[in-house]
Amino acid sequence: MNLLICLRCLCAVLMIAATAVQAQTGQSVERYSQLPASADGIGKIYMGREIAAVMGWQGAAWLEREEREREERTDMLLAALMLQPGNVVADIGAGTGYLSRRMAPAVMPGGKVWAVDVQPEMISLLQAGVKRSGLTQIEARLSAVDDVKLPASSVDLAIMVDVYHELAYPYEVMASVLKALKPGGRVVFVEYKAENPLVPIKQLHKMTEAQIKREAAVFALDWERTVKSLPWQHVVVFRKRN
Repeated sequence: MNLLICLRCLCAVLMIAATAVQAQTGQSVERYSQLPASADGIGKIYMGREIAAVMGWQGAAWLEREEREREERTDMLLAALMLQPGNVVADIGAGTGYLSRRMAPAVMPGGKVWAVDVQPEMISLLQAGVKRSGLTQIEARLSAVDDVKLPASSVDLAIMVDVYHELAYPYEVMASVLKALKPGGRVVFVEYKAENPLVPIKQLHKMTEAQIKREAAVFALDWERTVKSLPWQHVVVFRKRN
């Protein structure tokens, strides 16, 4: 009888310990599920959607294509961000640094752009582009698949352009983004509009505004506004609660 009680106590202690570890790491055995992968996905399901396969560094030319400004109206995106001198911006999944190079002048004087990517090859391409541009306020940083690896409470605005839907660990990455944000800092999701079948992007690489809001709702974020005027993408802005 005493042995049974001891075993039950041990099980209880182990369950509490496991719960504590999950709370600290943001991990849960029930957070993700697996299905056979579709043509454009990885077979990993998060909050009702399949995570899309990452565009590798081999596709970097797509990010720098000449017609991108016309197709996506990056000028309208920059205006929507309302960047200010002195802002510290994190470009998560920065790729070649296309957007980082365009945001950098808006945060000067005194500002900084952390251009973050998980692929070392992209970081090399990014650094080469930054060197050519002469924009010394851009700093390339290599992240992990589950952590942006930025200093706590250091970022005024974190932006993910056509990136979030490809994150293999969206919950963990978002938790690290929230940690890096200053109180009142903003998170901006820029995603191709899944609501619009005329947007010429594969369906798994699009997201609805409703799905973005659903996934952001599990964090200490308040929806601020959605900019729908871009031709292919919507810009969904959240603010971190103080």
